[in-house]
Amino acid sequence: MERVSKINYYLDIARTVAKRGTCLRRKFGAIIVKNDSIIATGYAGAPRGRKNCCDLGYCLRDKMNIPRGERYELCRSVHAEANAIISASRETMIGADLYLACIDPSTGQSVPGTCSCQMCKRLCINAGISRVIVREDGENYTIYDVNEWIENDDSLGSTGY
Repeated sequence: MERVSKINYYLDIARTVAKRGTCLRRKFGAIIVKNDSIIATGYAGAPRGRKNCCDLGYCLRDKMNIPRGERYELCRSVHAEANAIISASRETMIGADLYLACIDPSTGQSVPGTCSCQMCKRLCINAGISRVIVREDGENYTIYDVNEWIENDDSLGSTGY
């Protein structure tokens, strides 16, 4: 019997969480894992009680032709990483891994080459997350060492969503 790797097991769960996402551009799902226990999950969606883009039927940033990675203040969504981080205490996140998966809503396929945005990188740093592991496709992934985001401030300039 062939077992899925532990990393892909958690990335599969993050991908399932992403399916709850309400963003029309990309569906992101995040889970925070420490000592082999899931301590929080989050997906991209509007703040509690507000209408989601999928409910409105449009994305304001799309309507305004704003490229991905720009003008997040116009986005209705709270990012998946942020939603996971606000669901856990900092003490439980110190040294944890954050698993991140992105799905293209139009194809249902994983979106390769994604990573956390500038703000979510900052949140991961302050939360004490050690690594961010991002799904590239069904079995491949990229591991980001959050300490490198601290040591190389230029890394905060790259965009994800």
